[in-house]
Amino acid sequence: MFIADIKRVVEQVSRDKGIDVGILIRALEEALRSAARKKFGGKIDIEAQYIPDTGEIEVFQFKEVVAEVTEPDLHIDLDEGRKLDPECEVGDSLGTKMDTSTFGRIAAQSAKQVIIQKMKDAERDAVYSSYIDRKGEVINGIVQRVDRGSIIVNLGTTEAILPTREQIPRENYRRGDRIRALIFDVLYDTRGPQIVLSRTHPDLLINLFKTEVPEISEGIVEVKGAAREPGARAKFAVSSNDSDIDPVGACVGMKGSRVQNVVQELRGERIDIITWHVDAAKYVCNALAPAEISRVIIDEENNAMEVIVPDEFLSVAIGKRGQNVRLASKLTGWHLDVNSESKYNEMMALGFESLVNVPGVGDSLADAFVEKGIYSAEELVDASVEELVEIRGIGEEKAVVLMENARQYIIEAAEARRLEDEARAKEAAQAHAEDDVVPVETPADQPDDAGGSDTESSEEAQ
Repeated sequence: MFIADIKRVVEQVSRDKGIDVGILIRALEEALRSAARKKFGGKIDIEAQYIPDTGEIEVFQFKEVVAEVTEPDLHIDLDEGRKLDPECEVGDSLGTKMDTSTFGRIAAQSAKQVIIQKMKDAERDAVYSSYIDRKGEVINGIVQRVDRGSIIVNLGTTEAILPTREQIPRENYRRGDRIRALIFDVLYDTRGPQIVLSRTHPDLLINLFKTEVPEISEGIVEVKGAAREPGARAKFAVSSNDSDIDPVGACVGMKGSRVQNVVQELRGERIDIITWHVDAAKYVCNALAPAEISRVIIDEENNAMEVIVPDEFLSVAIGKRGQNVRLASKLTGWHLDVNSESKYNEMMALGFESLVNVPGVGDSLADAFVEKGIYSAEELVDASVEELVEIRGIGEEKAVVLMENARQYIIEAAEARRLEDEARAKEAAQAHAEDDVVPVETPADQPDDAGGSDTESSEEAQ
């Protein structure tokens, strides 16, 4: 064999690359078969076998015993065959050991290429299998280089990529910097496994808190959810299985030490730690903290909530550019619509007025509708007959009439608004046209060449 000590080389490569010995042996056997076919042609029947005791790979060429040889590379006559095996018969297959040193330089180069490719494939498989089960884990690495905005990270045994979209805005790294990120995905393609990292995923926040808060890893404090706008703000919901343990306090730590470590790792990202509650409305109220909540109207069918806050807390509840309510919505999984009390009261008044204006509905019936949860003519149209007949004094026939009256009222009101808008637009257009008219001076308003007007001359004459 042209490799002096296959066993030693195989074991060393297996240790260095983390590749199974059996995979390397099969790669070498395939390489020698390929080398033999390069030298003697593709038709020959070749088998290669690794001998563990000697640490060598033996190559055998097999030929079929025939009465008359037509293919010398595939056949052997009976007389020649019995020299190798006295008991052979026509139809048997006999193998002879080949001298691998006769394969030649080109064949050896081909074998080398096969070995290299097989080793690459084996290395790729080993890396993929070792990282595919680590998705969602936080890992440390060293920044190796920056490639078109993406950061290439050295993990020791392989490289990973931190794409631009998974980087925290305004966060910069230089070569040699330590970086901590979440294993977001492990891809398998022909170029090798691609380990994709993320510093923007909510699971990074969760894992960082697991590292800092022993109560989470011990199961005393349970993480219920996390939502982030990377680099700006995050919300983190926790609950406790022990009534004596404050989950928020456990995550904050003594003098805020635990949460500050996480904030520092995320480059100053502001983190709101809130208490999870089994009641969805209370959970939403906690998520919108520090804003005070006056009332919550739940629409379970559309998975939505209307949150009413005092006027002075409206900006706090919504947050800068809607950030607070947006994060609360992501965290709780509910679509949230935040309104001030004054706007809510105005909307309720308009809705009640629309109910009163529906033919057949008076103040008393409108009050009954409001108690039933029907706050406007639009909601009356969307109500069911079954809901309306539950109200005292309304039968099925009257319910249908009231719903039709409400529908007709909405159509007429919409038409009235349309006509009013058209009239207003027409008035505005006329006013604009009048403003654009430039007044033309008459000859009587203009002085003559002599320096005076005709009127002035006549007055002087008088």
